[in-house]
Amino acid sequence: MKLHRRHFIKNITLGSLVGLIGTHVHARTLTPSEMEGPYYPITPQKDQDADLTQVVGKKGKAKGIAIEIYGQVFDNQGVPLEDTTIDLWQANSYGKYHHPHDNSNAPIDENFQAWAIIQTKAGGHFRFKTVFPGAYPLNASQQRTPHIHLKVSKRGYHSLLTQMYFPDHPLNQKDGLFRSKTRQEQALMTAKTTSKANQYRYDIVLAKV
Repeated sequence: MKLHRRHFIKNITLGSLVGLIGTHVHARTLTPSEMEGPYYPITPQKDQDADLTQVVGKKGKAKGIAIEIYGQVFDNQGVPLEDTTIDLWQANSYGKYHHPHDNSNAPIDENFQAWAIIQTKAGGHFRFKTVFPGAYPLNASQQRTPHIHLKVSKRGYHSLLTQMYFPDHPLNQKDGLFRSKTRQEQALMTAKTTSKANQYRYDIVLAKV
């Protein structure tokens, strides 16, 4: 009877340890990929830091609602990835890209940085400040929902090209690219609000080569 009880307690202890390990590091679903779009930056710029709301050497601030986005980059086993490169770009608050091929009538904001290249820190953490991107027209009757483009890369992992969307935006369900995704994919590509106003969390998951 005592032997049976000792064996039972041992199994419970091992099971508890496995449970604890499982909750600490767990597999994650890969972030879905998306097209690059026509406006990847081609005009050289010196200022590519994590604050897109102002440009070094200029006194003005970017127009629009300033927002903060933070998160972590993981691999699909849940391991955080330090020194990952995140190359990001977006439209300004008017829905205009700082790109010579964007011929819309929306104004260019010379105080908006428009493009950043940042690295993740310890624990895979990243953070950047920008403005809420405006919707831009595809044609006379359609607009693209607000989004931020990201190219994410690290040696030993497959590079990811994707777009980050904003939660509950009314244009999401009218956007062709967003609607082409499954509900799970939409959720993985949509940032989450936090308890702080105008702050969003967005985690990214890469696959090993």
